[in-house]
Amino acid sequence: MTTTENPGIVLVPHTHWDREWYEPFQVFRHRLVDALDRVLDMAEADHTFRFTLDGQTAAIEDYLEIRPQHLDRVRAAVRRGQLALGPWLILLDEFLCTGETIVRNLQLGWAGAERLGGAMDIGYLPDMFGHIAQMPQILARAGIRHAAFWRGVPGSVTGHAFRWVAPDGSSVRAEYLFDGYGNALDVLLVPDEIPRALRDYRALTRSRWGADPILGMVGTDHMAPRADLMDLVRRFDSPDFPITVATLGEYIHGLPDDGDLTRVHGELRSHARGNILPGVVSIRRRLKDAMAEAERVVGEAERVSLGVPLDRTAPFLDLAWRDIVESSAHDSVVGSGTDETVEQVASRLAEAAQLGRAVRDQAVSEAALEVPSDAILVVNTLTSPRTIVVETDVAAPSDGLAVSATLPDGRRLPVQESGRAPVVLGDEVWEAADVERVLRRIHRRELFGQEIDRYEIVPGGLTFWVAQVPSTPAFDLLALRSELRRAVDAHPGPWNVRTLAEPRRSVLIPVLVGASGSTAVRIAQDPGDAPGAPPGPVPRASGSRLDNGLVSVEVLPDGTFDVRGQDGTVLHGVGRLVDGGDRGDSYNYGPPAFDRLVEAPASVEVRVVESGPVRAAVEIDRRYGLPTALSEDPDRRSDKILDMPVRTRVELRAGEPFARVSVSFVNVVADHRLRLHVPLPRPASHSSAEGQFSVTDRGLTNEGGWGEFPIPTYPATGFVSSGDATVLLRGATEYELAADGAELAVTLLRSVGSISVNVHPLRDEPAASQIPIPGGRELGSEINVDLAILPSAGGWRAADTVRWAEHFRSPGLWRHGSAEPGAALPPARSGIEVSGRGVHVSALRAVPIGVELRIVAMTPEPTVATVAGPYEAATTVDLLGRPIERLPAASVREIPLQPWEIRTFHLS
Repeated sequence: MTTTENPGIVLVPHTHWDREWYEPFQVFRHRLVDALDRVLDMAEADHTFRFTLDGQTAAIEDYLEIRPQHLDRVRAAVRRGQLALGPWLILLDEFLCTGETIVRNLQLGWAGAERLGGAMDIGYLPDMFGHIAQMPQILARAGIRHAAFWRGVPGSVTGHAFRWVAPDGSSVRAEYLFDGYGNALDVLLVPDEIPRALRDYRALTRSRWGADPILGMVGTDHMAPRADLMDLVRRFDSPDFPITVATLGEYIHGLPDDGDLTRVHGELRSHARGNILPGVVSIRRRLKDAMAEAERVVGEAERVSLGVPLDRTAPFLDLAWRDIVESSAHDSVVGSGTDETVEQVASRLAEAAQLGRAVRDQAVSEAALEVPSDAILVVNTLTSPRTIVVETDVAAPSDGLAVSATLPDGRRLPVQESGRAPVVLGDEVWEAADVERVLRRIHRRELFGQEIDRYEIVPGGLTFWVAQVPSTPAFDLLALRSELRRAVDAHPGPWNVRTLAEPRRSVLIPVLVGASGSTAVRIAQDPGDAPGAPPGPVPRASGSRLDNGLVSVEVLPDGTFDVRGQDGTVLHGVGRLVDGGDRGDSYNYGPPAFDRLVEAPASVEVRVVESGPVRAAVEIDRRYGLPTALSEDPDRRSDKILDMPVRTRVELRAGEPFARVSVSFVNVVADHRLRLHVPLPRPASHSSAEGQFSVTDRGLTNEGGWGEFPIPTYPATGFVSSGDATVLLRGATEYELAADGAELAVTLLRSVGSISVNVHPLRDEPAASQIPIPGGRELGSEINVDLAILPSAGGWRAADTVRWAEHFRSPGLWRHGSAEPGAALPPARSGIEVSGRGVHVSALRAVPIGVELRIVAMTPEPTVATVAGPYEAATTVDLLGRPIERLPAASVREIPLQPWEIRTFHLS
C-alpha cells in the first residue's frame, strides 16, 4: 500500500464479537455461525475480499466446533490472506485479571491461530475499557510491533497513530481508532451517497490522516459483513478517491515508517475520545473474587506439580487456563452482562479452580505419602523462604497436656490452641431388632466422615471409636456383623449405640519453609516436650488493643481503629465505612443528586477472639441503618431503613508488619455503594496501584472530554498505596484517593439493577440496552472482603510491599501425612529460589523442555534477580516460548533487570 496525493480509504471488514454479554455464549454463538458462514462464502466468491476476525482466535474455534467440516475452508482463507485471526484467544479486560493471565491469553490465541494457518501480528484491542501500562512490553516480547485500539487514548494524540511506551521503555506503534471500530459504517450507510460521504469524512478528519489513507473499519458488535460490500467497492473505486479492502494487518503494514509520532507513556485511561466505563471494576464483587481465586489456585497447582509427569497435569491445567482466559473477556469478568451470563462465567471460573485444586491437592498428597500420619507436610508455593501459619486439627487424647510441634531437626515450634472438636458424634437408643441397621452407615471403614479405629460390644451397648487416622491396622466389617448378631440374639432388649471421636484440638503453628519447599512437622502430646519459643515478639490481644512488635492496632469507640507501624507511622480511624446511593448501572457509578451518606454505626461491639502467641484478633460488630433502595425519584434514597450488621475482623500474626482486615456482611439493601476508608496522616497528591506487571502512579483527577465524567476511581490488583498507607489486596478492587487526597476509599460493594441506564448522571449516552439485572443488586448475598493495612512513612517501596503483597495473597498449603505413625520425619526440602529487591515471580511451571520461569522487576530502579535451584542450563525465551539466548551453565545466576522488565527463562 502506498500513499498518493489522493490516498483514498482502506476498508477493513470485521466484526467485534462479544462471546457473551446481554445474551449468553451459546445464543451469541448461534449468530456467529451464520456470520462466519457468510464470511467464508464471500471469501471464496471474491478473492479480493478480506475479513479481520476481531483479534481473537476463540471466535473461529467456537465456529469450528459447530462447523468442523469447514476446517479446510478456514485454513484456505487464512492461507490466501483473506481471513485474519488472533493474536489473542479472547478480547480481555486488561485490568481485571493478572498479567500472567494476559500472557496465557496471548499464548493460547497465537497457538490457535497458527494451527489454522497463522496469527495476525497486530495487538488488536478494539473495545477494552482502557489499557494497562505494560501492554506494549507484553506485545513487544511476543514479537508484535503494532497495536490498534480505541478507548483510553489521551487528548494529546492528534493523529491516527502514536508511539506507545511501556514502563521498561519498550514500545509499539499504536493505530488509534479515534472514531471507534465502526467509523466507516456511516460512510457506507446510503450507497448512492458514498462518494460524497467519503469526501465529507476526509474533510472532517484530514488533520489526523495527513498523507495516509483513511482506515475505514466496516463492522461493529455482532455484525456479519454486508453482502454487497465488494459490489460497492467496485462501483465507487476511482482514481479520485481510491477504495481498497484489506485486513487490519495489511493496512498497518502498508503504511510508511513511523516518522515523528507522539510518544505516550504508560497506561491509557483517558476519557478524551471514548468512554472507559470505570464502574465495571466494582460491580459484581464476587465475580472478581472468583477470578482471583481461580488464578491463584491454578498457579499453585503449576508450582507444586513441577516433578509430576506432564501427561498427568498438563491436560487439566491447560483446560483450567482456557477457562480463566475465556472468563477474562471484557464483557465476561466485568459482570456487565445479564444474570444468566454472569452465572455461566462464575461457573467457568469455579471449574478452573476445581481443576487446579485437583492437580494441586494430588501433588501435595503424593508428597505427603512419606510423612507419618502423626505429622503434617507444609508446602511453600512461593520462591522465597517464608513463615506459613498452619491452621489444622490434631489428635489430643490427654486433656491436661499441651500440644507440641516438632521439626525434622528436633526444634520445637510455638503452638496456639484455638478450639476443640466435639467427642460425642452419636448417642442413640435402638430396639434390638433394628440395631443392625446402624451398620448401613459404615462404608468400608468410614463412619461420620472419619475412620473406625475400634469398637466394643457389651450387652445392650455398641460403641465405635473413630479417628482421622486410625491406630489399628485393619477393620473387618463382616466380623463385626456376625459378632453383633450373636450379641443381639443374647440380649433382645434396648441397645445404646454411641459413636465417639478421638479428642481433637484446633491449633495454629508458624512454620518456616524454604523457597519452593516443604517441611514436615510432627504434632503430638508429650509431657516431656517443652513448647517452642517464638523467634521474636508474639501477637497479643487485650481489650481493644493488638500488638505483635511490628505493628499495633487500637480499636476506637466508633469501631474504626488506629494502626501504628514499626517506623512509628500512625494511621488514625482506619476502617470507617461510608455508604451512599447509586443510581448508575453496571458500567458507571451514578450518585443521586440528593444523596444521603451513612457512615456512623447505630451500635458497636468489640471482642477479643484470639490472643496469641501465633495470632491475635478482635472482631468488631457494627450495625448500620441503610435506606432500602432508591425512592421513586432516582435522585433520592428511600426513607425506609433496614439494619445491616457488618463484622470486621482485625488480625495480627507473628512477623508480619501489617494488620489483616476482613469485612463480612449480608447485603440487605439495593442501589448503593459501600466503601472502606483509610485516612492518611496528611493529604497526598497521588496514589500508586499494583497490577499487571507494574505499579502505576495516578493523580487526583482524570482527563475528560467525551461523554463520560472522569470520576477518579481506579483499579488495583495486588495493592494500592498513597502517602503513609498501603492496602494489600486479594484481587482486582476499585479504589479512589478521595477527600482531596486525604483518604483512600476502597469499594467493598456496588449494588445496581441494570446493565445500562438510558439517563445517567455521569454519562451522556447509554452504554448498552437498559436490561434489568436483579443479581447486580446482590440482595441477600454474603460479601467477604479480605485486605491488609501496611503503614510505612516511605510508602510502598520502603515497605517492601511487592514481597508482602505476594505473601498476603498466598496462604501456603498443608496436608496430614499418611505413612506409619511415629516414623522419622523426612528432611525439609527446597526448590527454585528467586530473590532480589522488587523481583516478582509471575510463572513457575513445567514445560516439555523442563521448567518455565517468568520474573518481573517491580521497581522503578534497576535490580538484580538471583535465581538458584536444581537446574543448570537456562535459555532466555520470548513470551511465546521462542528461544532468544542460551545462558552459560550455572546453578545460581544473578540476572540484571531493567526497571519494570519482564523476563522469561526455560530451565533444564
